[in-house]
Amino acid sequence: MANQIYLFSLVFFSVLLYQSTTVLSFQKSFDLAKPCKRFVFHLHNVAYDGDNMDNATSAAIVNPLGLGDFNFGKFVIMDNPVTMDQNYHSKPVARVQGFFFYHGKAKYDTWLSWSVVFNSTQHKGTLNIMGENPFMELTRDLPVVGGTGDFVMTRGIATFMTDLVEGNKYFRVKMDIKLYECYY
Repeated sequence: MANQIYLFSLVFFSVLLYQSTTVLSFQKSFDLAKPCKRFVFHLHNVAYDGDNMDNATSAAIVNPLGLGDFNFGKFVIMDNPVTMDQNYHSKPVARVQGFFFYHGKAKYDTWLSWSVVFNSTQHKGTLNIMGENPFMELTRDLPVVGGTGDFVMTRGIATFMTDLVEGNKYFRVKMDIKLYECYY
């Protein structure tokens, strides 16, 4: 009986060891200093305020419920232009389509799900960004969780920095996107 337990343990741990070395041999190592692609863009958001229907690029579809001072429960959908520079009137290179909602009751805090949609001669496809956005911080890192087209199955980090806020009507976010898994 002891020999059977010993033999079973030996086989079990041998298979376990083999599987762990097989899995490790397929893992990619990433050099965070050398992304395979990098983009620096500026997102421009013009909030709908009841009077600017032609220029608005976002709208609150659920307003705060009165649960505190931090817009808890506000849900915003967006279709914002993205430019290479800080000028809102520059030619857009992409659009950010998606939503964000305020979920912090003790501080301003949002969670977002965005697709950066490219449709140009240079790039076609989407980059998908989602996660926690503590926008009161100077910089925020959000995960790039995938993509389509030129960015199929990509992964990376999008570093956001809000570089201009004009009341509740307009804000601009600098997006430094670094991709570490690129297949095209």
